[in-house]
Amino acid sequence: MGGRHANQTSKPHRRPKGDVADAILDAAIALAEEADWEKVRLRIVAERIGCSLADVGEHYRDLDQVADAWFGRARMAMLAPFPKDFPGRPAEERVFIVMMRWFDALAAHRVVTCDMLKAKIYPSHPHHWVPLVFNLSRIIQWVREAALLDSTQRRRQVEEIGLTGLFVLTLGVWRRDDTPGQKKTRQFLHQRLHSCDRLMTFLF
Repeated sequence: MGGRHANQTSKPHRRPKGDVADAILDAAIALAEEADWEKVRLRIVAERIGCSLADVGEHYRDLDQVADAWFGRARMAMLAPFPKDFPGRPAEERVFIVMMRWFDALAAHRVVTCDMLKAKIYPSHPHHWVPLVFNLSRIIQWVREAALLDSTQRRRQVEEIGLTGLFVLTLGVWRRDDTPGQKKTRQFLHQRLHSCDRLMTFLF
C-alpha cells in the first residue's frame, strides 16, 4: 500500500494543455524576435520550455499552426468585452475600434507577424494559400459581429467586400508603420472608413 502511494506521488506534474500551448507560442515568438520567423525550429522551442518535441506536436502540427495561434490571440483581443456605450456609437467608429484591436494586439511583434504572413504566401507553400483566404474571410465575419453590423442581402455583400479590401489595405500600411501608437495606421483606417461610410450612405 505504501509503495502504491509512493508511485502515485512521484508522477511528474504536467502543466494544463492550454498552458503548454501558450508557452510554446510565446517561446516561438521570442525566438523569432532574436533571429527571424524563418529560422524558428520547433525542436529549439521545445528545449527552451523544457518539453519534448512530441509535446509540441501534440499541440501544433507545424510552425504554420503556431502562426495561426498567434493570429488567434489577435482575434480574441478583438472580441474582448466592449464599453457599455459601444452599441450607441456610429457604425464607422465601431468598425474602427474593432479593427484597431486586431492590429494593436500584434503591434509589439509587428515584424515577426509580417514574416508569418510572408511565409504563408511563399510560392513553395501553396497549401497555405487557400486557408489564408478562408482565415481572412473569418476575420471579416468576426469584425461584422463585433461591430454589430446586422445588414443582410446586397448591403451585407457590399459590406463584406468593402471591409475585406479595407482590412488588406490597412494591413499594408500597418506592416511599415513605426509611428508612436501606430498613428499612421489609425489615420489611414479612420479616413478610409469615413469615405466608405459616405459611400454606403449614398448607395443605401
